[in-house]
Amino acid sequence: MVGPLKIFSGNANPPLARRICEQAGVELGRCEIVKFSNENIKVKILESVRGADVFVIQPSCSPVNEGIMELLIMIDAIKHASAARITAVTPYFPYVRSDKKDEPRISVTARLMADLLQTAGANRVMTMNLHAAQIQGFFRIPCDHLLAGKMLCEFYRSEGIEEAVVVAPDSGSAKHAKYYAASMGLPLAIMDKRRVDDSENPTIHNVIGDVKGKRAILFDDEVASGGSMVEAAKALERFGVKSVEGCCVHAVLSGAAVEKIRNSPLTRLVVTDTVHIPEQKRFPKLVVISVAELFAKAIAQTNRGESISGLYDRY
Repeated sequence: MVGPLKIFSGNANPPLARRICEQAGVELGRCEIVKFSNENIKVKILESVRGADVFVIQPSCSPVNEGIMELLIMIDAIKHASAARITAVTPYFPYVRSDKKDEPRISVTARLMADLLQTAGANRVMTMNLHAAQIQGFFRIPCDHLLAGKMLCEFYRSEGIEEAVVVAPDSGSAKHAKYYAASMGLPLAIMDKRRVDDSENPTIHNVIGDVKGKRAILFDDEVASGGSMVEAAKALERFGVKSVEGCCVHAVLSGAAVEKIRNSPLTRLVVTDTVHIPEQKRFPKLVVISVAELFAKAIAQTNRGESISGLYDRY
């Protein structure tokens, strides 16, 4: 054990932080975050963290850039308050989709976020379902990459998966979808999706695999604008599925996503609570599963110096 366990939260997702604390059996640390009229942020830690093993929970939620500054300032404040070790817990990592240089003169911003966390004073990072696993290579400090797939598969197995098929909405998500399918003993289909620009309106040309007359479960890492998943659902309808539902880890639900999904062929959307979903974005088709227990176990075992490899299931 490095020091006594303390958990703090920024304003991004306090309900998740409280659930993690309940599962870990610790009280949420007290801090004060003030935003001045000039939009500067001040963080004051309201209890001693000297010699403590501190975990700061702050996923990338709207407003994204304000949340990043909160996290960096909190880490810096805790570092200068003489904490023994600081772990940035970012269940949904900021700028995670900016993970490659696929155009001239652009930033690989996910790598920049990794550098900023280390510069601020983080000794470790704990996150979940990165857009691409190789993002772990951006860190010069340890990065624990948890996966929600096992939890999602258990949810589906508990309610029955007869006549179902796992569908990857594009080739990029096929690797994770393959593990979901193997875990549940289901066939896998892959959609041929092509995106020609930065617009969120991809074109689906074909489906590789048998989906006709089956219950299709679309697995993806996140739903942002909802355009990709809704178009995939419409395409699957054209290919003769009996029903189609979506499942993702990070429910970003930006822009008009809620309205799109509400009016789509999707019978429901199963997500986790890595991103805070306010009441105005909740709708009858939405099912939310909490990742609090998984993060609480990872945090507690890390604090005790125990291996967390048993939490690293590939799906």
